[in-house]
Amino acid sequence: MKPQASTFPDDFDDPLITTEGDVGAHEDDLWFLPGPLEEEPDDLPPGPRAEPSDIAVIDDWAKAEAAQAARLAKVAGRLGALDDRLLRGPDGWRHRLALIEAADLSWLAGDRVSSDRLALWISMRLSGAPDDPETLARLGWAVRRLPGGPGPKIDLAAFLDRRDPENIEDAAERFEDRAGGWLAVMTAASDLHPITRACMGYHLWSMAGLGQHGDQIEAAVTAARIAASDGSGAIFAPLAMGGAGGLRASGLPLERLNRWLDGMDSAILTAMRHLDGIEVWGVRAKSAMAQLSGRTPVALRKVLTEWPLTSAPMAEALTGASRAAVQRNLVRLEEKGLIREMTGQGRFRMWRIEI
Repeated sequence: MKPQASTFPDDFDDPLITTEGDVGAHEDDLWFLPGPLEEEPDDLPPGPRAEPSDIAVIDDWAKAEAAQAARLAKVAGRLGALDDRLLRGPDGWRHRLALIEAADLSWLAGDRVSSDRLALWISMRLSGAPDDPETLARLGWAVRRLPGGPGPKIDLAAFLDRRDPENIEDAAERFEDRAGGWLAVMTAASDLHPITRACMGYHLWSMAGLGQHGDQIEAAVTAARIAASDGSGAIFAPLAMGGAGGLRASGLPLERLNRWLDGMDSAILTAMRHLDGIEVWGVRAKSAMAQLSGRTPVALRKVLTEWPLTSAPMAEALTGASRAAVQRNLVRLEEKGLIREMTGQGRFRMWRIEI
C-alpha cells in the first residue's frame, strides 16, 4: 500500500508546543487531566460472559450432527421402525408407551413414580401416601401430550398449558416473549435433523427461561414430540424408557448429542421389547381362552392388549358385551395368571395384563 502523507502541521512555532523548561509551568493548567494509572490487584470476580449468537449455537450443533452422522442415521432408522410398527398397531399402544415414558421421566421431578401408580392416578385419581399430587399432575400432562394432539410448534403456550397471569407486572418478561425466542432458534435450525434439533431445544430450554418447577419434564416431552415430527405412527420419540441418562445436561454439544443418541437408542429398543411382550401375551391369552365360548373373550383380549388399565365398565363399552360376560371373563383370565387387579378394592377395580 502507498503511505499516506503526514497530517501533522509543519508550523513548529505553534504556541501550544512547549520546551522542556516550560513543562512545570504548564502542569498547573492541566489539572483536569487524569493522573497516572496505578496498578490495582486483579482480585475481582469475572464479569458476565456474552452469550453466543443464535447462529453460532446452531453451527455448534450442526458440527456435532456431522460428527455423529452414522450413529444418527442408525437411531433414526430404529425410530422409523417403531413409527411403522405403531402406525400398523392399535392406538392403545401409544398410550401404553406414553405411560411408561412419563413414569420414567419422573426422575426429572425428583420422584420415582411407577407406570402402574401413574395409570391408577390418571384413571381414578388414586395416589399413594408418598406420591406428590403436583408431580402426578405434571406426569398426567405428559401422558396426554406425548401420544397425540397439536405439537409444540403450532402453539407452544397451548401445548404447555401455560399463560401469563392477568396481573403480570409491566417489567416482568412475558412467557410469549421467552417462548418466541426459543421458537425462533428452533425455526432457524430447520436444516438440522429433527433428532438433533430436539436435543438442542431440550438443552436450550432453561437458557430461554422456559423451565419451571425445577425440573425438565416439559422440555423432555416437547423434545420427544419434535424428534418424531417426521413420522406419523410414533408421534413421540422415547427418550427415557429404561433410563434417562441421555437427558443429562453437561458438556459441549458433541457430548450432549452423543449421550442423547445413546439414550434414544436404548429407549426405542425398550419400547420395541414392550410391544413384543404384548404380542407374546396375546398368543398366550389366545391359547388359554380357546375353550371359552362366545365373542367376548376375543374382544376382551383385544381391549386388554391395547390399553394399560381396563375396568369392567370400560371393557363393556369397548367390547359391546354385557357386564356379566365381561366380569366372568376377567375372573377367568385372573385365575389363569394372565391379568392382575391393580386397585385392591372391592369396587371400581382395574386390571392390566401380566407381560
